[in-house]
Amino acid sequence: MGVHGRGLSRREFLGAGVAAGAGALLLGGAAGAVAPGRAKAKGGDVMPRRALGRTGAEIPVIGLGASGDLSADQLILGQCVKRGVTYWDTSDNYSDGKAEIGIGRYFAKHPADRKRVFLVTKAGVGDAASLNRQLAQSLQRMKTDHIDAYFFHGVDGIGEVDKPELRTWAEAARKGGKIRFIGLSTHKNMAAVMTGAAKLGWIDCLMTTCNYRIMHDDDMRRALEACAAAGVGVAAMKTQGGGPINDTAADRELAGRLVAKGVTPEQAKIKAILEHPEIATACLSMPNVEILKSCVAAVMDGKKLGAAGRDALAVHAAATHGSVCGACGRCERACRVPVSRVMRHLMYARNYGDTAMARARFRALGPAVHGRMASADFSKAEHACPHTLPIGRLMKEALLELA
Repeated sequence: MGVHGRGLSRREFLGAGVAAGAGALLLGGAAGAVAPGRAKAKGGDVMPRRALGRTGAEIPVIGLGASGDLSADQLILGQCVKRGVTYWDTSDNYSDGKAEIGIGRYFAKHPADRKRVFLVTKAGVGDAASLNRQLAQSLQRMKTDHIDAYFFHGVDGIGEVDKPELRTWAEAARKGGKIRFIGLSTHKNMAAVMTGAAKLGWIDCLMTTCNYRIMHDDDMRRALEACAAAGVGVAAMKTQGGGPINDTAADRELAGRLVAKGVTPEQAKIKAILEHPEIATACLSMPNVEILKSCVAAVMDGKKLGAAGRDALAVHAAATHGSVCGACGRCERACRVPVSRVMRHLMYARNYGDTAMARARFRALGPAVHGRMASADFSKAEHACPHTLPIGRLMKEALLELA
């Protein structure tokens, strides 16, 4: 999660790079960055697809992160279907429910497209009664009789879902036809959660933070291998590894090395994720058609990133290591503040330019957390941070910007 100032936003930079990326994306390497399964999109294009673990479902290698107010923006949904981006991930609390409501509005107008879309939504872990209420609400909002994959949202430790009552609930929901597959999402302590999920035996798929900065970490690599061995499908999120291209020397260097070869940094980061066969899809925020086109262009050639692209990303990751929160959670053991969540909210505001969502989620942390942020001594937390982030300063900045 990036903590830079906004600079040139990811949306602005990616949109500007469509023309450069669409026609000359090859950075070397043989074909085979994606599995051979392909399917025609509504408009006739061919989108590569991969198997989602043991589920038997094949999904497109890029998916839509549907977190915005889709009740006001229907165009992007139709364009996603047209281009074969038919893995849609949302949550019951995104944009105060307007993301799900918008998807429902689209399906009401285009009912045939529901069969094309692999629909994912998420809800917080709760008891059976609360899960039933949340699931019923999501079904009603999205005008559908089933969810393809239903995720327990924001799992930080596998003990949160390793409960017989949750497995019983999931099996009943499957049997009743309301969900096809059960899974979880994780933003923190990801490798441990993924490894634990692979051992449970009843988790079908999951979504995890994974990007060019962390996917080569030994623990993450072993966790991906464990999921593959257990048949647990993996979707990657936060794939850009810190958001936008900022006006820094490291970012200008990365942009120069990649754009000269006909690919934007954002496209290279997508390619880097999909070079890992354990990952079925890279889930991306695509708030407009130009960004959608650029993301699609990044995967339609079917080529690997190549050594030059991998080296450029590795150099950039090393150069910017000290400006990105890796969501490892080590600092939180030294303080009573959910630092990684606060960092994520800062990222939404600074890197994604979505201040409204960032403020809403920050406020949801509650006054007790805000009070601890204002008074805590973060020196031990900073000492524990492997990225040596100025956590105390960033917490104060979050209070000023988001409260």
